[in-house]
Amino acid sequence: MTALRRRLREYVLLTRLDRPIGILLLLWPVLWALWLASGGLPEPKLLVIFVLGTILTRSAGCIVNDLADRDFDPHVSRTHARPLAARRISPHEAVTLFVLLSLLAFALVWQLDARTIALSVIAIVLMLTYPLFKRFFPAPQAYLGIAFGWGVPMAYMATQGTIPFEGWLLFVAAVVWAVIYDTFYAMVDRPDDLKLGLKSSAILFGRADLAIIALCQCSMLGLLAAVGIGLNLGVFYFCGLIAAAVLFAKQLWGSRRREPAACFKAFLDNNYVGVTIFIGIALDTVQR
Repeated sequence: MTALRRRLREYVLLTRLDRPIGILLLLWPVLWALWLASGGLPEPKLLVIFVLGTILTRSAGCIVNDLADRDFDPHVSRTHARPLAARRISPHEAVTLFVLLSLLAFALVWQLDARTIALSVIAIVLMLTYPLFKRFFPAPQAYLGIAFGWGVPMAYMATQGTIPFEGWLLFVAAVVWAVIYDTFYAMVDRPDDLKLGLKSSAILFGRADLAIIALCQCSMLGLLAAVGIGLNLGVFYFCGLIAAAVLFAKQLWGSRRREPAACFKAFLDNNYVGVTIFIGIALDTVQR
């Protein structure tokens, strides 16, 4: 392997492009919003901008997170081999890559209207500040949810020029969803986070973690049902919600012993929840 190929591989690992689950979990609410706001297939230009923007933003966010955690990650079993933690990439190099990705993302959003551009500035602030919240905020997963869900109001603004009530309901549902899947994720790291003095919803919830996750799952589905009722959506949409509820129940059952591998699988399986809800939205808007 040449030196250039090795370097590119380190960049892929740094931005988690080898593990696209984070991109997918960030992308699904954006696609939900684009389809609902458009009443069907969105404009190709908007679709390309938001998909590429999601990939670039997620990649840049991973760099920010690893820069902030580079002194903690070496002590966590799941993260000790990351490029910054293992000192295979310097902080200066990581910052340079972050700036490049951010400029590319901004070049995309610059093609949208001024109000959507203004919302993108908030998205940048959320991305930059999220890693700090693990130091003091008891449930940083909620803040992550705001950051991950912010693409929803941006999608509505870019499509309709406003954010209707249903758009905000969808945003809150996306926030709650992030708390669900990232709590499963945090349950894997709970022993290491306790040792390092970091905060997480898994630590905050303690032995009530699965019960609170179940409550969040019901809340998310309730919010999505309210969106469907408000937009007069049909049977395909609500069948998608029923399928998502079955997937949620499967996650709870699989992680009932709180084994790290099972909790991580529950986290990964949320991708199927996103797919299921999107299929319901797409089929419902197609048949209208």
